[in-house]
Amino acid sequence: MIAAASGLILSIGLPANAADTTVGLSASAESGSSQAAQLAVTAAPTATVTFERTAVTTKAAPKVETVRVQSTESESATGAAKSAKLADAAASVAASGLAAIAYTGIGHPYVWGGSTPNGWDCSGFTQWVYAQAGISIPRTNAWNAMTPTSTPAPGDLVMQNGGAHVGIYVGNGMMISALNPSQGTLLHAVSATGSAAYFTLR
Repeated sequence: MIAAASGLILSIGLPANAADTTVGLSASAESGSSQAAQLAVTAAPTATVTFERTAVTTKAAPKVETVRVQSTESESATGAAKSAKLADAAASVAASGLAAIAYTGIGHPYVWGGSTPNGWDCSGFTQWVYAQAGISIPRTNAWNAMTPTSTPAPGDLVMQNGGAHVGIYVGNGMMISALNPSQGTLLHAVSATGSAAYFTLR
């Protein structure tokens, strides 16, 4: 039973048979009137329900493009600096080879004016070491053909006492030189034989 706003009471009866689509309505006045109105409501056996579909659109993903940076003058300068460092590294390796050759001279005798392993003086020894590496330097005052350096590398020349003595620097403050007739060619500290200046072919 449903109370309507008009003061009528509506009753809806559903038939037992689900296939029957006729719905009966009966209405009677609250006053108890003997007159009854019968309303027949018919409905279609099927109902159509529709839903609004949201429109969805898609876009292709953007293509990623590789951006090539054009070289600048500063990059060219950096490349030149790298090349210079590589050249220095190669020169250092060559100088290290000179130091290794100098080690083979240890124990050979000192002979004034000599320039062979049978006997050499300090400048004859340094000339011989460089010659074994295919490098020609003057027998005396060889440092005049070289470049002064404050950061010596193994293989560089050590000129001492204003040019009175010369030897091969081998690193860690040490050098190899033909020192004198009584000591021959030996490894010794640079500081043990006076003031020093360094020269390089780099």
